[in-house]
Order: sequence, then C-alpha cells, then structure tokens
Amino acid sequence: MSPLLRTSSLTLLLIALSACSSVDKYNPFSEEKVPEAYKPANATEYLCEGNKRFFVRTLAKEDAVWLIYPDREVRLEKIEDGRYSNSVAFLKINGNEASLKEGSAIEYNNCKAIDLKK
Repeated sequence: MSPLLRTSSLTLLLIALSACSSVDKYNPFSEEKVPEAYKPANATEYLCEGNKRFFVRTLAKEDAVWLIYPDREVRLEKIEDGRYSNSVAFLKINGNEASLKEGSAIEYNNCKAIDLKK
C-alpha cells in the first residue's frame, strides 16, 4: 500500500470516527464535558486558595483521619481538638474551614468544606 493511500485511508477513518457521538469521549477536541475527578465516599472535600483541593475522611472510633490527595492517601493522628499530624503533614480543621501544610512543598490555605451532595 502506498504512503499516500495509507494516509488517505487513515484520514477517512478518523473523519468517520469523529462523526460518531459514541467516540466523542476519545476526541480531544470534543465539546463533551470531561467527567469530574473521583470523589471518595464518606469524605469531606475542601476547596482552597488557588483552586487546590483535598479530601478528609474521619475514621470512626479512632482519633485519626485519612488525608486524601489526588495522588495518594496519608493517615494523620489527632494531636489535639481539630488538629491532626503525622509529623510531616499538619491539618487544622475548624468547623467548615481548614488549613494544611506538608513540609515546605505543600501548603493549602483558606480551605472551605464543599457540600458533596450538590
């Protein structure tokens, strides 16, 4: 098969596929809305300055929480009312507001809990 025929065939195939609505999710130029990111069950989502987000899941019958980042989860132990840490990350929760600091790499300020039932 000649390179010109191969290119023409591929172009026609892509045009045909782009016309199908069922393949829109694979088309990077599609107007279809991208699905929202995963939201863990039984967790509170916090939205912070700079559109940064994290989740907190309180562990029942334990003085600890799971801090859920987009790429990992970290267990934090309660150090006092509303404060949790693992000696690297420090989370402070005060009602509907929170702040989070992990070393010098991560700092989330002015975080507000988001109602996930919306």
